[in-house]
Amino acid sequence: MMKQQLLDAQSALEQLRSRRGDEFYPDFHLAPPAGWMNDPNGLIYFNGYYHAFYQHHPVNADWGPMHWGHATSKDMIRWHHELIALAPGEEYDRDGCFSGCAVDDNGVLSLIYTGHVWLGDEGDDSAIREVQCLATTTDGIHFRKQGVVLTPPDGIMHFRDPKVWREDNIWWMVLGARDASDTGQVLLYRGTSLRDWQFDRVLAHADYGDSYMWECPDFFRCGKHHYLMFSPQGMQPDGYQYRNRFQSGTLRGHWQPGTVFAQTQKFQELDHGHDFYAPQSFTAQDGRRIIMAWMDMWESPMPSKQEGWAGCMTLPRELFERDGRLCQRPVRETALLRRESTPVTSGILHGKKVLAENCGATELEIIWNTAESHAECYGIRLGNAMELYADNQQKRLILWRYNPGDNSNSYRSIALPAGEQLTLRVFIDRSSAEVFVNDGDATLSSRIYPQPGARELALFADAGSAVISAGTLRKLG
Repeated sequence: MMKQQLLDAQSALEQLRSRRGDEFYPDFHLAPPAGWMNDPNGLIYFNGYYHAFYQHHPVNADWGPMHWGHATSKDMIRWHHELIALAPGEEYDRDGCFSGCAVDDNGVLSLIYTGHVWLGDEGDDSAIREVQCLATTTDGIHFRKQGVVLTPPDGIMHFRDPKVWREDNIWWMVLGARDASDTGQVLLYRGTSLRDWQFDRVLAHADYGDSYMWECPDFFRCGKHHYLMFSPQGMQPDGYQYRNRFQSGTLRGHWQPGTVFAQTQKFQELDHGHDFYAPQSFTAQDGRRIIMAWMDMWESPMPSKQEGWAGCMTLPRELFERDGRLCQRPVRETALLRRESTPVTSGILHGKKVLAENCGATELEIIWNTAESHAECYGIRLGNAMELYADNQQKRLILWRYNPGDNSNSYRSIALPAGEQLTLRVFIDRSSAEVFVNDGDATLSSRIYPQPGARELALFADAGSAVISAGTLRKLG
């Protein structure tokens, strides 16, 4: 039997879904049926299906008491919404089932999540209690809470977002924390079971004053290195870096069970767009390391709230190392979306070249000859909502967006890659753009909100000419 909290949440969600608007609702990204979505949780391949859970408020499109939404897929691309998996209501999670993970415990699909309680007023982060909890299922859909399995150490109040894996017949868990000096850190635990945990060590921590909380940690091997992936809060902007409200990125290093994490590289941002947070990794059926992230950002414009929903996930991305660098490319399963392909004519571009009068779900791949492109700027334009262009004066690749709803505009950018070619692979949905640069050397992900009737997709070269080496426009379905 579903508990009353779950029944009430599911009923509220279905009522909200019945009147949801679809102008900005994605065609091929995972989004909630209605209501609010943030962090991906519990990403796992289990018994023939990929499972994606997520932070969810099913009552309206604003953040609220966190539930766990749930979707399943055979291919990571086409998702089916399941019943809400978790609802707050126990003494230990009455104010929220916060972020966590999923594992296969000897054939039992098990969720490990943070139970959140406000000790003072709702929303007052200065007085909270956070514990780690367990829930299990026998059918993959209905979950039974098993209670608290880990409480915070003395002096730690912010203690959340467990990520668990099994290695050398031992369970391991990383957790985000905030110490008494308001400094972010990741704690490492080891366990003989999912109910029995012992503190191992502080795996990594911020320099004092650098960031006050490290959320949503993940720890995995990729290529020749281990990567600690997390979302630090409180980092200050530094030139072109760290321009979002909060960041997400990795520390690279080497690790073996029972040893320190020997870092070999400072913090590197994972994505350079406006909207990318709380990435979580999992292992695909064939062993690829895949991540998905929340493609939104705290305190950013969300016009979709007027339609009764907010938040979506990035496409699943395969992580791989190239020359010691962590790179990302869309999973090959994205080819399942392709419906119709049109070549983009190579040659010299002056002014504007229209590719689509009304751009819907689209994948655009284009190769620019940067050595022969002398325009002040050249690239891709979607209506008046988005431009992705190379700026020859700044020597940067810029993703600019304009939101008519609040008349705001801003941009994010990276240094133009070295070499004579710039390959851009761009996935455009109803309210998002994901950009993959030079087969995963860099990515930029941003939510965009083109107005109805203003979705012309065009190439452009301003104040000079640009050279197109090759390109393909694909309609997606």
